[in-house]
Amino acid sequence: MKYRTVVLAGAAITLGSAALVARRSRVGATEAEAALPLPGDELLEAVVQNDRAITVPAPPEAVWPWIAQLGQHRAGFYSFEVLENLIGCEIRNADTIHPEWQNIDVGDPFPLAPEMSLRVAEVVPGERLVVTSEGGTHPDPSIAFDATWGFYLTATTTDGRPATRLHLRERYWAGDRRTERMLGATSVMSAVMSWKMLRTIRRLASGQRSSAPESRPPHSQ
Repeated sequence: MKYRTVVLAGAAITLGSAALVARRSRVGATEAEAALPLPGDELLEAVVQNDRAITVPAPPEAVWPWIAQLGQHRAGFYSFEVLENLIGCEIRNADTIHPEWQNIDVGDPFPLAPEMSLRVAEVVPGERLVVTSEGGTHPDPSIAFDATWGFYLTATTTDGRPATRLHLRERYWAGDRRTERMLGATSVMSAVMSWKMLRTIRRLASGQRSSAPESRPPHSQ
């Protein structure tokens, strides 16, 4: 009982923090980044687009392996594992690079949960990974819902040292009002889960040690 109370309290705090930024479609990303056309945009006429970005103090070749092994049956999503597993995602986040998970090809499944997956639409190692709901699986096919996620890596520098601008773009389409309303809840969850994922990737790729959980959501730029 005590464990359940702690978990639910943590979930409430987490979602409360997310609500502060959920109405913003741009977290960490600049206006220019959010407006930039990116490969994969053409796959979906989205009604909602969310852009998240972070600068990782490591070159793209150090960041890419963490992106390549994403997936429910692989390295997880580097986010709030407890929250994901409360809804049955069966996630176990990895904190090391697994060579056996580095090969990813167009057409491969990109599992989110045991009965739900996206499909790899485009992959350029070290540069980008785009996944789409087209060709994926969903436990409720009656939901008129499509999505694309894109992970984009751009080489940059920080204090004269190699770095990576990591940009996550989420695009969603809803075929009816019920599903469109559902996107509101999706954006709330996405805000906090993506925030945690990007920061964990930054920590892992730069070789930083794990620290206390961040208690505040990021600010839009």
